[in-house]
Amino acid sequence: MSVARIVSALQFCPGGCVFSPSARRDPAPSLQSRAFNLLLRLLPVKKQLASAEVVQAHVQKLALEPASFEPTGLGRGVEATLTKMGGWPVYYTAPSSGHEGCNYVMFLHGGGFINEIVPAHWRLIGEMTRKARVVCVVPIYPLAPRATAKDVVPATAELLRMLLEDAGSAKVTVVGNSAGAGLALAACQWLRDRGHRQPNRLMLISPAADASVSRPEQVAIAARDPMQDIPGIIEAGRLYAGELDVGHPFVSPLNGAFRALAPMTIFAGTRDLLYPDSVDLAERARAVGVPVELHLLRDQPHNFALMPTPEGRRARAIIVREIG
Repeated sequence: MSVARIVSALQFCPGGCVFSPSARRDPAPSLQSRAFNLLLRLLPVKKQLASAEVVQAHVQKLALEPASFEPTGLGRGVEATLTKMGGWPVYYTAPSSGHEGCNYVMFLHGGGFINEIVPAHWRLIGEMTRKARVVCVVPIYPLAPRATAKDVVPATAELLRMLLEDAGSAKVTVVGNSAGAGLALAACQWLRDRGHRQPNRLMLISPAADASVSRPEQVAIAARDPMQDIPGIIEAGRLYAGELDVGHPFVSPLNGAFRALAPMTIFAGTRDLLYPDSVDLAERARAVGVPVELHLLRDQPHNFALMPTPEGRRARAIIVREIG
């Protein structure tokens, strides 16, 4: 189903619909989810993406006072080890009871390529490590504009290549949210183009796959999105692109090729102005034979899979099941 047809369908079910392989009807958002959407509206999250000037001021502030990337909120039963690979800090998390025979997850955090990893990301990492008994590899990649896609994508792909070699027969899953999901997709396209092995699966949470944010329908969706706004996303994408065009597949992997990529699981919500890109991504990947499971939930915001709602918990249960 095309994006145009999905947007047309949503006009007749304003709360949103779910389109999955079984095309089942999505239940109404939970009370907790509706309350969380209202809370997000009251927080200053969206204002941070209101204009290019706001984003530039934020980036300048972070350059003077860099945010901490140390693990916060991993929870009990999880150990974290810091090392360096390719000049980047890289954390390994593992079950405290031992990691013999564990599968692996590379986690790539979101934040528009201008924000550091945050406690919500570490909580997800801790949950995956503990419940699925996996080793998580967490690169702390450098942020824009100090680092740009030209360098970040190949370096991330090289770290993933080394992990795939070291893992042997163990399963390797790449989990990314928002910008991290876009980076995961671009890195896997880089690996494919150079003849390297793909991970066993890509788990993409609210992927940022097209930095142009140029679909006409996204203007109307942005008005409903409690977290994001178009001007700020465009500016963050411009900073990350650096000398590349924002349409380059390193920056906007939706413009890359999808043949021979790993199977994908995608989570998106209809209150996320990026969700049409998730629909398009699923369609393009399926068209070239890549297995895709798209979980598109109505009235769910950006990154709902990380949130303390029934919908978020169900999404995380799917992730834990797939990576274990």
